[in-house]
Amino acid sequence: MIILYNSSLHKATFFLTGFQGLQDLHGWISIPFCSIYLTVIVGNLTILHVIRTDVTLHEPMYYFLAMLALTDLGLCLSTLPTALGIFWFDAREIGIPACFTQLFFIHTLSLVESSVLLSMSIDRYVAICNPLRYSTVLTPTRIVKMGLSSVLRSALLILPLPFLLKRFRYCRSHVLAHAYCLHLEIMKLACSSIIVNHIYGLFVVACTVGVDSLLIFLSYALILRTVLSIASRQERLRALNTCVSHICAMLLFYIPMIGLSLVHRFGEHLPRIVHILMSYVYLLVPPLMNPVVYSIKTKQIRQRIVKKFEFIKSLRCFWQD
Repeated sequence: MIILYNSSLHKATFFLTGFQGLQDLHGWISIPFCSIYLTVIVGNLTILHVIRTDVTLHEPMYYFLAMLALTDLGLCLSTLPTALGIFWFDAREIGIPACFTQLFFIHTLSLVESSVLLSMSIDRYVAICNPLRYSTVLTPTRIVKMGLSSVLRSALLILPLPFLLKRFRYCRSHVLAHAYCLHLEIMKLACSSIIVNHIYGLFVVACTVGVDSLLIFLSYALILRTVLSIASRQERLRALNTCVSHICAMLLFYIPMIGLSLVHRFGEHLPRIVHILMSYVYLLVPPLMNPVVYSIKTKQIRQRIVKKFEFIKSLRCFWQD
């Protein structure tokens, strides 16, 4: 397929791809994807509802968890329309303005998630290394500032990407490998040199994911040093147990991100299905698993969710009686 191009850039079109060669099975493939999207939405909304309605959870740790749930929810909703549009209606065509808008939100929210994970590691550092100053260091005002700065930093760094892509003329195949738009893939379709995009993309990753992961590693090195200095083995395990959920969230985010980046940059020889599956793992697994991890590993969240379901069940029994 070639681009439908005339003098106006806004009339240019890309074509999204579902599972190539399995178009006849898209109806069946949509069933697990619908289940995943529905689980992500319900799971993250449940976390947000529990934190908002339970006053005992109005603490820094849970505020950061709410930020993570909001980010995961936004990341899910940014890919849902085009992914399900392909599976249900074979709606593969997407205009460049819509494609660049989706690209902006996907990449911005990915960087926001990295920033939120860094904020959560700072929360764990203060809670374990300086517990007496916890409430004075992580005040509600400071938490709001951390959240806003995460969004602002991510949005400002990603904002140039659509404009850098807009200056290109796209004369190669305009069939994208995924059901949504990603910067690394679109820039490869340009006719002219993409060295500026490559350099700026690496700069953004280094300034965000690189710096965030380095600071997270440093915070956990300091946490580990503090925990090892605790005399009681039981107290050491209790302190480390408060970090398990966050460590799982980090692994769920950074491992698929690194894997997708490596596949895009060095995996040209790999089957197309590998690229497609890695992109879905990167965008859907963290939003899907984070609510599960925090519901299982965080006692307070688990107890509140169980109470909510018990309350709903009792109401249902009351109305049936």
